[in-house]
Amino acid sequence: MTEPGPIRGLDPVKLSVVIPCYNEEATLEKCVQRVMDIADENLALEIIIIDDCSSDLSVSIAESLASRYPVVVVQKHEKNMGKGAALRTGFARATGDFVAVQDADLEYDPSDLKRLLAPLVHDQADVVLGSRFSSAGPHRVLYFWHSVGNQFLTLLSNMFTDLNLTDMETCYKVFRRGVIQAVEIKENRFGFEPEIVAKIAQMRLRVYEMGISYHGRTYEEGKKIGVRDGLRALYCVFHYNAPKLPVPMQFLIYLFIGGSSAILNLVSFLSLLKFNLSVFTSAIAAFVLAAAVNYLLCIALLFRHRARWDSYAELGMYGLVTGIAGLLDVSVTLVFVGMGLPVWLAKSAACSIGLVFNFLGRRYLVFPEKPPGPWGTKKQFPIHEMAESLDRHSSKKAADVCGSRVVQDHSR
Repeated sequence: MTEPGPIRGLDPVKLSVVIPCYNEEATLEKCVQRVMDIADENLALEIIIIDDCSSDLSVSIAESLASRYPVVVVQKHEKNMGKGAALRTGFARATGDFVAVQDADLEYDPSDLKRLLAPLVHDQADVVLGSRFSSAGPHRVLYFWHSVGNQFLTLLSNMFTDLNLTDMETCYKVFRRGVIQAVEIKENRFGFEPEIVAKIAQMRLRVYEMGISYHGRTYEEGKKIGVRDGLRALYCVFHYNAPKLPVPMQFLIYLFIGGSSAILNLVSFLSLLKFNLSVFTSAIAAFVLAAAVNYLLCIALLFRHRARWDSYAELGMYGLVTGIAGLLDVSVTLVFVGMGLPVWLAKSAACSIGLVFNFLGRRYLVFPEKPPGPWGTKKQFPIHEMAESLDRHSSKKAADVCGSRVVQDHSR
């Protein structure tokens, strides 16, 4: 571990370090001690341990640390909810000028946090991420296919966010408190990483990245992330970025949604005919089923649910657009057949027109979104003022977090 140097700033600052913890009895105390070692005359600490319903001695260790050190605060989840949920609890509780994420294991070196703080302290950045892949520091060599997956997810995230990060999945993320407390975090597990990167990109904040050391551990040593989390991260990259993508990219995604719905429409129609239903009944039932699946895919992969309307109004607007699209499909088909085109060609042309109409109707009427503005500057994002306004609500927000309670809370 490298020796941390002092933070050079105009005034002393306070850093809230949020440590999500689940069954980390072997490393938790040493991790907290290492975090406390970075404090100096210019850097005060608040260490918030969120125990995510551990089944080992992690809670007892955390409570012991809180009783010995006034800077340590412990909160406990009554049931296991995941890393994202633990961070949501910790961020709401934070009171520092800046907020950092620190895993409870020993994979990351807390002395790196002081370097990551520098762009924030000097008002150059709103968010600073630590990269495990752009550092001259020590880096344990492990799991080739994990690194391939990480690089793939980072590349995909960069394509959607227009950021050029080298390590989207990094634990070390440091924020201005006003920034992170203004973000609504929905992911409960490791999907937090792509979600938060997508949201800070959409806020057009000043994002910096700096190299950090990394001492990875094996699964035998307690590593918890798995294939399920990788698949969820892939979904999250699409889900949280797609609503703000440029229209041409959104249309490419909608080609998959519309194509899947069209195939389902056809297969359902042919299947229902085999049950001796009439052509009219089969067509209506297949169309309604395909429209429902289309809606679910839209809000799962492309558009944001309740972007403008409440649920009922959104469904009503969706039904209106879909109904108009159905009438348009029938009308265009009949017109083209009347012009002498073969039926298959007339129907294909109507489907193509309907596909474009459906996308535009969903994009601008059902799920309308304002595009992100220009990338941020200090004047565009007065974060200090945002933080001050959030101060009045932070205590209530922390108390409202589902499934958590304060175990120890020592004031400085």
